[in-house]
Amino acid sequence: MARMSRIDELAERVERLLLRHEQLMRANALLEQQLAGVTAERDSLRSRLTAARSRIDALLERLPVEGSTGHRNGSGE
Repeated sequence: MARMSRIDELAERVERLLLRHEQLMRANALLEQQLAGVTAERDSLRSRLTAARSRIDALLERLPVEGSTGHRNGSGE
């Protein structure tokens, strides 16, 4: 009788472990989806940042070099 009780206890523990495993697998899948979304957003933001930096660099290249025209120092001379 004690042996059957021990087997029942083990079977119950195994069932609980299987349920917990399923829960963890579902949670992990959700976290992987969230990670994929955040990673895609990060990559998009990096791309936008790179494009913005390129535009700023292009605008800076168009500015006259200080001292060559005499108008960059704010005096208007």
